[in-house]
Amino acid sequence: MKSNDYVKYLTEQFVQYVEQPKEQRKSSRRERKQNNTPMIGNRWFGMLPVAFNHYIRHAKQKSPDLKEKFKRKGNRS
Repeated sequence: MKSNDYVKYLTEQFVQYVEQPKEQRKSSRRERKQNNTPMIGNRWFGMLPVAFNHYIRHAKQKSPDLKEKFKRKGNRS
């Protein structure tokens, strides 16, 4: 891609954005924020940490011995 093509593309995108009504820009921004998934563990490290955390939580509920073994410091138990 030549630099002139890139400048042309950026200019078209900018003009398209500026010509949109303000309310439409705000609503599209709100939709993008709502669709953003906050699952950092899944997004950055895959399903393994999420699955491990899920297993530990359910194991604590079933076995009182595991509660003591995996007890966290602070308010959480």
